[in-house]
Amino acid sequence: MTVTKMRKMSLLLHGFRNDCRGVIAVEFAMIAPVMLVLFFGVLEFSSAVAVDRKVALAARTLSDLTSQFASVADTDLANVGQAAKAVMVPYSSLPVRGKVTEIYINPTTHAARVQWSRSVNIDASGNVTVGASSHSPTDVVTVPTGLNIDGTYLIWSEVSATYLPTVGYVMGTAGVTLSDTDYTRPRQSGCVPYPTSGACPTL
Repeated sequence: MTVTKMRKMSLLLHGFRNDCRGVIAVEFAMIAPVMLVLFFGVLEFSSAVAVDRKVALAARTLSDLTSQFASVADTDLANVGQAAKAVMVPYSSLPVRGKVTEIYINPTTHAARVQWSRSVNIDASGNVTVGASSHSPTDVVTVPTGLNIDGTYLIWSEVSATYLPTVGYVMGTAGVTLSDTDYTRPRQSGCVPYPTSGACPTL
């Protein structure tokens, strides 16, 4: 290789080393995916937090409104479910699974016993259905220590909803199940009877 060719090669390598025209494009290609994941992650996380807050308010609505009845039937629980649906706006298209249960604290055994329980579900179209619950009468459940007072009643609500992220790869395509519970004392009387539960027992 002649001196002239070596000099040309050296000049080419020197020019290549000092050529910065593609640096910005390379940096953007490296940073853009990370920035997009962060952006959509924050967006989806914020929406999930908002839905979680709505679920907590819906649980509070179910227990609070039910506790204000002197007695309750399926039609009353359906109306309470409509109120919970309104609370879920603007996420009312999310199916909501709820339960309303009355609990009695037995003064002899100190156990929290189910008096009656009904499911209150809201589908994606906004239809409210009231039906059988997975809690059966006389089932023993656990309540917070501060609420476990002998001879008293509690209205216990449970609400859950599955949040499906718009961008699945950020939080998973299966979504995130958000749930909450709430307890309220009966307001109008010692308990809130359901037709099949009979009068308020004193056992």
